[in-house]
Amino acid sequence: MPDFRLDRATSRPLPRQIGHVLIPSLLVSAIAGCTSVPLQPGYSLVSYDGMTKVDGRIRKAEYKAVPQDLNQTKTVYIEPTMVSAFAARSVKEPSDGALVANAINRALCVGVSDRFQVVDSMQDADLVVHATVTRIVPTNATMAGVSTATSLGASFVSPVPVPRLPLGLGGLAVEAEATTKAGEQAAAMVWSKGANFVTTSARMSQVGDAYSLASSFGNDFSKMLVTGKTPFKGLPKFPSYQKLKSNLGGKPKYHACERFGRGPGLMDFAASQVGLPPSWTDKSGPKTSY
Repeated sequence: MPDFRLDRATSRPLPRQIGHVLIPSLLVSAIAGCTSVPLQPGYSLVSYDGMTKVDGRIRKAEYKAVPQDLNQTKTVYIEPTMVSAFAARSVKEPSDGALVANAINRALCVGVSDRFQVVDSMQDADLVVHATVTRIVPTNATMAGVSTATSLGASFVSPVPVPRLPLGLGGLAVEAEATTKAGEQAAAMVWSKGANFVTTSARMSQVGDAYSLASSFGNDFSKMLVTGKTPFKGLPKFPSYQKLKSNLGGKPKYHACERFGRGPGLMDFAASQVGLPPSWTDKSGPKTSY
């Protein structure tokens, strides 16, 4: 039995002791409180052969990288991410799907800048990268609003962070590849991930969770291109200066990334804490094909 110390004035357990009991249980339940999103092939890749499978509870993927092709690459062109017809049907507003796609564009562009030069022209690129959003699991905007109100209300009476309600969570599935000038596949990935009720902020938008997860995909795929190997093993590394600067809304390393707009940075982080839709802070004017 836990050894609670009581507040003499109220005969209730002190917040510090409550935290010692709640925090471990929240960490255990974080894995269970998430949306499981199946992989959704969009048939936009040159090939789906020879991929290695990753079947996690939160994230699923199939990936392939050809190190000899990636090692010879110096310049990269990022095509605007497309939204499949299947994914587009899941959201009411096309602009919401475009917002998610552009968040992927930006994450890919900033991520590959750690090693490659990003160029404005496909003809000048050793490698062409394109991605397709294949599935959007909509966030229940109403439940996200209730969750935000509950969390904010609880924060006034307890120092222990309160996670969002594990209801109406969204998710995202994407596929992408990088091809050489000869049209050969140098890397490919089919990927999906669901929102987590502890680590993904509730936002009052159908694409609130998909938008948050877009950068996760961009980071995974760009990391594979930069390293030439799986991005799903090893400990997380501190982001490079150029990536940190770009993610905070600063000027990207290469001008070619400007066409996807600059990240909303700290403004978006603050908005996410009070449940505001991503469209309130991300005004980059996404250019996306359907």
